[in-house]
Amino acid sequence: MMLRSKMSLLAALIAAYAGGAIAAVTAEEARQLGTTLLPWGAEKAGNKEGTIPEWTGPVKAANYDPKVPGARPDPFANEKPVLVIDGKNVDKYGDKLSEGIKAMLKKYPTYRLDVYPTHRTANYPKLFQDNAIKNATACKTADKELKLDGCYAGTPFPIPKTGNEVMWNRLLKYDNHVTDIKGLASYLVDPQGNKTVAGVYDFTAYYPIFDPKKTSVIGPKDPYEKIRIDYWNPARKAGEKLVIHDNVDMVDIGRQAWGYLPGQRRVKLSPDVAYDTPSPTGGSAATVDDSAVFYGALDRYDFKLIGKKELYIPYNDYKARDLAVCPPDTVNTKLHLNPDCMRWELHRVWVVEANVKPGLRHMYPKRVFYWDEDLPGVGIADNYDVAGQLYRTTHSIPITFYEAPGQGHATDQFVTYDLTNGYYGHQMYATDPKGWEVVAPKPEHFFSPEALAGSGVR
Repeated sequence: MMLRSKMSLLAALIAAYAGGAIAAVTAEEARQLGTTLLPWGAEKAGNKEGTIPEWTGPVKAANYDPKVPGARPDPFANEKPVLVIDGKNVDKYGDKLSEGIKAMLKKYPTYRLDVYPTHRTANYPKLFQDNAIKNATACKTADKELKLDGCYAGTPFPIPKTGNEVMWNRLLKYDNHVTDIKGLASYLVDPQGNKTVAGVYDFTAYYPIFDPKKTSVIGPKDPYEKIRIDYWNPARKAGEKLVIHDNVDMVDIGRQAWGYLPGQRRVKLSPDVAYDTPSPTGGSAATVDDSAVFYGALDRYDFKLIGKKELYIPYNDYKARDLAVCPPDTVNTKLHLNPDCMRWELHRVWVVEANVKPGLRHMYPKRVFYWDEDLPGVGIADNYDVAGQLYRTTHSIPITFYEAPGQGHATDQFVTYDLTNGYYGHQMYATDPKGWEVVAPKPEHFFSPEALAGSGVR
């Protein structure tokens, strides 16, 4: 009888593993959260060299004006770089650079990284932090790690054990319940420095799971994100509209997208707004899932967790968002973004290698992701082609919403460099000085395909 019981237990464990169920961390491991680890899983202490400090939270600029809530002056404007990395000294710092950034430094003599003092400015609401601690022992994956079970609206896996868990942390990164911005722009820059406006649009992002009134677990049919894009420039795109719903269940529901085309005066399903389809605003330099470094479902890749390391990444890039300092003509320079407009810092990152699953396809058969331990939506991706050669590299250009405790972050603006032809796409650059605003919830209908039809007359 005991042998039969043990065999049944073994069979159950094998079945669970085959189905992709991954056990949560132990209670002993979870007790690190709030002590040596922050609630969202990052190491609380700095590094032994002192180049990465202990987390102390966001810093507000002295000249922040609450009457202009979306405009966030640079709280570190008076700082100077502590290090400059270029093609001449890249090998000296190669252990703290991604392969894509090293390739950029070696390929373009004008490219450089101005490295500033590191500031860990993560800013999470208490509910999110409490939920992250709950998730450490409650949240788990299922169905080949493409579904979640028992998870609250906090970091799903503050102590990740697999590559998929790190990627889930990125997908369900904290965002304010509803944010809105006018005049986001995307640019395609060719090797001669000629700039093409790929799109200018109003953008509203809605995260139902981060409703401050929501205290229950995230259901399998819950959408974690709904966005709406209303294009008004250039003329060829004016009047186009797009709504995207991303659901927690990536197997049975996945992404739903609808587009309104003014020439046809109709709303159509847009199933191709996913994976390696060319980005609608990235021109020839980016795919849909290059957006914000990675954007979409996890089902086409096997994700392997390599570990954690120290890396130079863009961080606290308020200067790149300041129209008075870095307007479009200044920031979008030939071959790469203007190094004068960028801020790089040393941070600890999770490293995840992604390889396309057998029988599936993607124009990037291999990718390597580097995600910040404090802000899992901040990072770098190096993307490889079918020959195994480095093809494109993407990185985020983030800031923190510091105006109130737990206000969140903006990890939207990003750039993708095509290392084969010299083009790059700079997307989600704010042309309105008000920037991102935290706004009151909009009616659910606003994010419906019917709403596109009702408002989509050109």
